[in-house]
Amino acid sequence: MKNINISIVLALFLFTSCGEDYLSPAPTAAVSAGGYYKTEAEVEAGVINMYDGIQGINSTSTNDNHGVQVEFYLTEMRSDNTRTKNGEGEPAQFDNFSVEANNGIVDDYYRSFYNVIFRANTVLENIGAAESKAAQFEGEAKFVRAYAYFNLVRLFGDVPLVAGLIAPLDTDTQFTRVGTSEVYSLIVSDLETAVANLDNTYKNRASKAAAQGLLAKVHLTLGNYSEARNLCEAVVGSGFSLEPNFKDVFFSEGNNEVIFAIGFNGDDTRDSQNYSAEWLNAVGRTAGVNYVTAEAVAALDAAGGNRTAYSYRQDAIQSEQNQVVKYIPNGDSSLGIDATSTDPTLAGNDWIVLRYADVLLMHAEAIMGGSPNTTDPAALSSFNAVRERAGLTGVADITKEALLNERRVELAFENHRLFDLIRFGMAQSVLSEFAANNGYSFAATDLLLPIPTREIGLSNGLLSQNPGY
Repeated sequence: MKNINISIVLALFLFTSCGEDYLSPAPTAAVSAGGYYKTEAEVEAGVINMYDGIQGINSTSTNDNHGVQVEFYLTEMRSDNTRTKNGEGEPAQFDNFSVEANNGIVDDYYRSFYNVIFRANTVLENIGAAESKAAQFEGEAKFVRAYAYFNLVRLFGDVPLVAGLIAPLDTDTQFTRVGTSEVYSLIVSDLETAVANLDNTYKNRASKAAAQGLLAKVHLTLGNYSEARNLCEAVVGSGFSLEPNFKDVFFSEGNNEVIFAIGFNGDDTRDSQNYSAEWLNAVGRTAGVNYVTAEAVAALDAAGGNRTAYSYRQDAIQSEQNQVVKYIPNGDSSLGIDATSTDPTLAGNDWIVLRYADVLLMHAEAIMGGSPNTTDPAALSSFNAVRERAGLTGVADITKEALLNERRVELAFENHRLFDLIRFGMAQSVLSEFAANNGYSFAATDLLLPIPTREIGLSNGLLSQNPGY
């Protein structure tokens, strides 16, 4: 895999495989993008390369692009769900809302996802060579580009909008931040194309349902509730279902609840991940991150049901600490969970981006709209289906607070909590209280991350910084 910063917009490609759903064998030699894409198979290699960029590199080097493997720092650890074990080092900046502009993890994620955008734009630039699969590959590329921009715009606010391959000296496009409304316009357009062009063949590649579900979340973020409801109902009618056993959602990969996941292969140095090893004690390079907060423990315990045991567990080494159970790489015999690799730092746990329970809860949210509660039968049906799978009794009235809490306990540690708080308009109050209770200092400006110092330096001052940094 070759790292391509946003400042290097046209370079050599190095392709690698990305799991069982992907090309095998994959080309391994660096070649010129301009001279490579001549056949449908070669364009598909570029398509696979997009997912490889999201997957990221499993390494301990701070110079590599780790893709989705570092996303939990920027999301869960900036919410009231998780923290570092010891409150030490650069990761602790996410705990206490003191992220600095030169934070290497923020820089890693920023350049990783602009690299993904570059890969998607490269596919779109060469789509003419795709022959009979041109529409499918266009849909996949636009889904991936929209997914990357949706994450970036929510994390950083106004960002540079690179909607195609550009000359290396086109610094205005590379480094000029555009308004969020313009970024969202591209996201919506890209996802609409993906919905039109794709079917539901894949779970580790883009699909129609994945595009519909992601677009529904985009419309909820924008306050377009009727559009979101229609999209959720389209997914509900597509044949997905809740897994009867909550554990199987995470440890029986490719199950019927998963709509879109990033694939990883255990014991494969190229296609494994080490993020879940970092969540353990004394395993990995920065072991002891993404530990469960007391607030999240209390929420899960209060909710009850069968999700709690498969959401967090007591640390066997430090009993006062609690670890995330979802995605544990080395298994847990007491929970009936098998290891996904012989080495936890070469784990094979897929990362679930979108699953059916999320869509059901979005469906209830879309029906509720801006109201404080709803008794709508369709909303209750979706909401109660999630609760009943958890072994809980259904309700006759859904409040905004109940829905936010249900999303917290159902989707705990899946990188949704921060975005949910922001979308529900509760981030300021919830995170201010959380910070005060834990000796942190939270301000509204902490809801956006800083533009990385390195990018501002490369831009020669064209890139502006977010307030508060």
